[in-house]
Amino acid sequence: QVQLVESGGGLVQPGGSLRLSCAASGTIFSINAMGWYRQAPGKQRELVASITRAGTTNYADSVKGRFTISRNNAVNTVYLQMNSLKPEDTAVYYCNGFIRTVQAMGTPINYWGQGTQVTVSS
Repeated sequence: QVQLVESGGGLVQPGGSLRLSCAASGTIFSINAMGWYRQAPGKQRELVASITRAGTTNYADSVKGRFTISRNNAVNTVYLQMNSLKPEDTAVYYCNGFIRTVQAMGTPINYWGQGTQVTVSS
């Protein structure tokens, strides 16, 4: 069983920065696309940023120019650097990845982390 564990969330002031990390562990054979999603109170979960195995990135329009997604394949970790944070960025942020396990390496499975709270408030 693969586990994704997020860290780095917290309370920050508007204009501040946070760096989220998501480490994948378990019987991993390979990881292709990974991404960060967020869910604000009363709203559906939305894609914030994604990154392919090769490093190609895409971002939601609302975070372009402020957030940067990156990954370190050697340690099965994806990051989200969040700068110029706004109150509307407040949400639970979830890590997601399409992962091939050793047991089922032919078919990638979608895994989710438990989420980490990001609150942007003065």
